[in-house]
Amino acid sequence: MQKGKINVQTENIFPIIKKFLYSDHEIFLRELISNAVDATQKLKALSSMGDIKGELGDINIEVILNKEAKTITIKDKGIGMTSEEVEKYINQIAFSSAEDFVKKFKGKSEAESHALIGHFGLGFYSSFMVSTQVEILTKTYKKGAGTKAVSWTCDGSPDYELNEADKKDRGTEVILHIAEDSVEFLEESRILELLNKYCRFLPVPIQFGTKKHWSTLEGEVDDKGEPKEVETEVARIINEVAPLWKKKPTELSEEDYKSFYHTLYPASFEEPLFNIHLNVDYPFNLTGILYFPRVKKNIDIQRNKIQLYCNQVFVTDSVEGIVPDFLTLLHGVIDSPDIPLNVSRSFLQSDSNVKKISSHITKKVADKLEEIFKNKREDFEKKWDDIRVFIEYGMITEEKFYERAEKFCLLKNTKEEYATFDEYREKIRENQTDKDGNLVYLYTHDPEQQHTFLEACGEKGYDVLLMDGQLDNHFINSLEAKFEKSTFKRIDAESVEKLIDKEEITTPALTAEEETQYKPMFEAAVDKQRFTILFEALPADYQPIMITQPEFMRRMKEMSAMGGGYSYMKDMPDHYNLVINTNHKAIQKVLHEGDAEVQSMLAKQLTDLALLTQHLLKGEELTKFVKRSIELIE
Repeated sequence: MQKGKINVQTENIFPIIKKFLYSDHEIFLRELISNAVDATQKLKALSSMGDIKGELGDINIEVILNKEAKTITIKDKGIGMTSEEVEKYINQIAFSSAEDFVKKFKGKSEAESHALIGHFGLGFYSSFMVSTQVEILTKTYKKGAGTKAVSWTCDGSPDYELNEADKKDRGTEVILHIAEDSVEFLEESRILELLNKYCRFLPVPIQFGTKKHWSTLEGEVDDKGEPKEVETEVARIINEVAPLWKKKPTELSEEDYKSFYHTLYPASFEEPLFNIHLNVDYPFNLTGILYFPRVKKNIDIQRNKIQLYCNQVFVTDSVEGIVPDFLTLLHGVIDSPDIPLNVSRSFLQSDSNVKKISSHITKKVADKLEEIFKNKREDFEKKWDDIRVFIEYGMITEEKFYERAEKFCLLKNTKEEYATFDEYREKIRENQTDKDGNLVYLYTHDPEQQHTFLEACGEKGYDVLLMDGQLDNHFINSLEAKFEKSTFKRIDAESVEKLIDKEEITTPALTAEEETQYKPMFEAAVDKQRFTILFEALPADYQPIMITQPEFMRRMKEMSAMGGGYSYMKDMPDHYNLVINTNHKAIQKVLHEGDAEVQSMLAKQLTDLALLTQHLLKGEELTKFVKRSIELIE
């Protein structure tokens, strides 16, 4: 028997591990199984290089739960360890067996050695987060002197015992004696949950418990003459060792991709729009499949859908800061051995390889979108409503993506016609350029609510964009900053005569004396703190009174509500213009009515009608309007 102290820099590293090293104690299972996979992959690499002769036999990794004994055992049939290797790789924390292995065999089999997980310098010690005692029982694959099986035991202090052991088969068993504050991990359902979360795509079969299996007995029939079946217990393998992203795209069909999508997201009933299969080996290694989901207008519920793996080991599904923010709207899998499987996400975010991978994915996404746009534009337009939020988000937040996306980003008008930026400029240039040479992009956020304004624009021959998305306020601001001599106006920002200022209007609607006379009558019909009264000489067939909302104030308030700055405007009341069409017959009647009481009532009625069209007439005022309308009819 050998006793000793673990070579650590502090008197007791284990409380530090338990408190600071990992944010979730559940990670211990991922770390230990990853080490078991590592040992198995090393064995396969040695066999492929001829360093091990004969068949490897069963190389499954077993997770064994013993609730009565309060133990969890992770058992592999990998290369195992000698007593010297236990000293080096277990007792001396500074060493990483996997990294040492990669260095040793780098020249012989780069592909095989690269498949090692190899970033677990402290991984084994995560076992002490949930255990009062940890045992290792291990036997090396090597033959000859000094290759006897050994056992190592530690109770979470720097003291350990190392003894010879009676173990016949090759490999390593790690036995955890679970602490009282971690008994949740003695439940089969909890372990199965963790295996499905972290290990479902590991490259070595992971066995946990058994499941029922029906098989046909050859040559035997039941009472009905049907083949006789018998129920047996078989080992339950919880992982898929060759996931789809590790295969070549040429080997896969669209159905394969769709099926895998539902494997990743079993609760999703919708099909993805399309996918990107990543397969890069220089200047970094990266595989994966990214799916474009049907994002629609709501981006808030889409996050945490990309699963980040390192050599098929699940790392995280919270990739904000690791990939550009807009890419978090995608679904799917990213896998790279160049992403360090580290306990700290902040380390991931600062890693240079992660930044390169992030830039590459952005490029691949842009490539895919441009390819579909060029080759299948009709199909691209059909998908536009589902992907536009994603594209707009990327263009707002990533300059490089904007530079690519401006070629295929579409503008959609109220007639459901689509055009690129350049196409749309040409479409509206002749009719929607103001007297100063500025191109005026008109838009609506709700064609039904703004139907009156939309109709007036149609009579002028103006084209109106549909901008009803969650990010369109930010997107419009972004486009205005980038487009030369251009402005965006919502069609209810002003009366249609002033939306595009083509010439100076010199004839006032009323004289100054008339405005002074009639203005108080309309101010009395509304909250004058929120409404500015304007008299305009509009065409006689336009509405008698219209309500407009100044573009700048409205847009800044909407952006502040979304957290886009201008926070001082957030709590300010909305402000509107009450535009009185002095050429309309009804307004003429009001202005020339001799009875002051009737005049005020008619002004109030017409004003309420305008408020009603903009959904601004509510509560008591709406009740009064209904009663007044009935009285007028009677």
